[in-house]
Amino acid sequence: MNDTVDKLVIFLAKRDGIDKLVKTFQYVSKLVHWHVEATRPEIAQRAKQWEVASGLSRKAFRSGRFLTGFNALRRNPGSTPTLKFLAVLANGGEMVYFFFDHFLWLARIGVLDGKLARRMSFISAFGESFGYIFFIVSDFILITEGIRAERKLRVVKEEGSKDAKENTSSGIMKIRVDRVMRLMAVAANVADLVIALADIEPNPFCNHAVSLGISGLVSAWAGWYRNWPS
Repeated sequence: MNDTVDKLVIFLAKRDGIDKLVKTFQYVSKLVHWHVEATRPEIAQRAKQWEVASGLSRKAFRSGRFLTGFNALRRNPGSTPTLKFLAVLANGGEMVYFFFDHFLWLARIGVLDGKLARRMSFISAFGESFGYIFFIVSDFILITEGIRAERKLRVVKEEGSKDAKENTSSGIMKIRVDRVMRLMAVAANVADLVIALADIEPNPFCNHAVSLGISGLVSAWAGWYRNWPS
């Protein structure tokens, strides 16, 4: 059986794993900057540099990531017409997000005109938030379907034979694990939606350093949970 170090190595070998680690750095440093900005400006400046460097690194790691959404639509768009429709909208939004994020990264590091950064950031964030809305809806539909399936299995378990009870117990466990994973996905998507809204429509709540920091960490840690090897 793999121990914690083995699992950490496997986790960090994944692109999503290293992204969640660097995302943790990014938003911890944002909260540190906010906390010490008035009292320790030299530490605040270092934290800000760490935050910016982490954000740019994550954009580099995500190169070509828009193909993930395309492949999801190509291979497994959904089991029902409703889920297929939601998958097209969700993955389409995510593809826009990751595709234009390339240009945002290039503008921020000086390869492209820096004036493009604001426009690319808006388009990327709009696609991101659009996609997250439909990912959230899809997950809630599947969670609801899982609850219904679990209720039916419970009836079978109460009325069935010993073998049937063992099979239904296994089925119920799978449904519960899937539900937890989908709830983690919802938490991450809601948190990332708050961050995206800060770019699309700046407002005191979404743009506050604490709101952004907490949202970023919720998203990162939900991703840790979902991607951690079992």
